[in-house]
Amino acid sequence: MENLYNILGVSPNASTDEIKKAYRSLAMRHHPDRSTHSGAEIRFNAIKTAYELLSDPQQRAAYNQSLNNRIIIDPDDEARSLWNGLFNRCGIILQHDSSL
Repeated sequence: MENLYNILGVSPNASTDEIKKAYRSLAMRHHPDRSTHSGAEIRFNAIKTAYELLSDPQQRAAYNQSLNNRIIIDPDDEARSLWNGLFNRCGIILQHDSSL
């Protein structure tokens, strides 16, 4: 599961207003009725789910606690996932080289 903060493009210490602003911007860009990209509905649902969880203070606290307690088994995969999330939000699709 992708980090919910990465989905919205905000830092973990973002305010509720920053989360709402990021959600509105991304929701308008990726709404299935407005976007012609094939994965727009999936992306929109991920954005909506991230906002619903992070906008509720109790759910956000529980999510933050689970993030702090998780064990990273493959740091390379974790870093690759973070970078891919960043590039995807910017509209850049990276080609994966399976020989690496």
